[in-house]
Parts: sequence; C-alpha cells; structure tokens
Amino acid sequence: MKTLGIVGWSGSGKTTLIERLLPHLGQQGLRVSVIKQSHHAIETDQPGKDSWRHRQAGAHEVLLSTPHRWVLTHELRAEPAPDLDALVARLAPCDIVLVEGFKLAAHPKLEVWRSALGKPCLYPDDRRILAVASDIPLPGIRQYDLDDIAAIGRFIMEVCKRDG
Repeated sequence: MKTLGIVGWSGSGKTTLIERLLPHLGQQGLRVSVIKQSHHAIETDQPGKDSWRHRQAGAHEVLLSTPHRWVLTHELRAEPAPDLDALVARLAPCDIVLVEGFKLAAHPKLEVWRSALGKPCLYPDDRRILAVASDIPLPGIRQYDLDDIAAIGRFIMEVCKRDG
C-alpha cells in the first residue's frame, strides 16, 4: 500500500495535521488508514473487562468485536516489535496509509516543523523527507503552510501516485 510518513518533533502538530487531512482526503474519494507509533505502553482495553482478562491470562491475540468497530490486540510479550512493513501488511486494503512516527523508516515523508519548538529541522539529515509543513519559510526544500490543507493533500496524493 502507498505510505507517507508524517514526522516531526513531539508537539509539532503531527496528529493535528493528520486529523485535518483525513476529512479532506476522504472528500477526494480516498480511503485512508493511519499507523501511529508510540514509545509509551498504551492500553486500549479496560482492566477487569473480559478482553483485558483474556490478555492477562496469556492470549496471544484478542479480537474485540462490537456493532460499531472491532479492535485486534496483539501481545508481543518477548517478541520484537514489528517493523513498519509488517504493520502495513496487517491493514485492510486502502488508498493511502499515513504513518505518524517511524521517522527512521525508509518511506517518503512530510516533516511538520514549528519555529516555537526551538528544535532543528529533520529534513537536512533525511533525504526521504520530501517537503515540510511549517509556520515560517525554510530554505532548500518544498514547503507548505501548516494551514494549507488542500495543498498538503495534493502533495500527499502526488507522492502516493508516484510511489505507488
């Protein structure tokens, strides 16, 4: 599947940008999925609920199904974390996968950068970063205003069409 990474420092606005892009890309008739990498131990289940109890008892995977959604939880236990390709392969078919995180993976990327964070840009050290969405002009790279969702959406469609 066609993937595009949304990378940047914590607090740069990656999640907010994706949240704004999803309805725009959907209006273009695209089916978009998201993979979010976190370095924290997250819980999608509630302690004491049946599916939580199944995981605690040692289930390798628990699939919870409701009339509104389903969630598959895969416990790694002593296994190494899967790489991005393995995770993308688990997704249902879609037109585009936006990837938040995995900044070291070898896929095309858009950097989100804000001057107020005071952090260096990532693009000078990563040739896979094809453009930056920023709040100020930056030298030597294709750039988009953080609020120009239509232009960023066109860029994503262009990259995914070219790389797909």
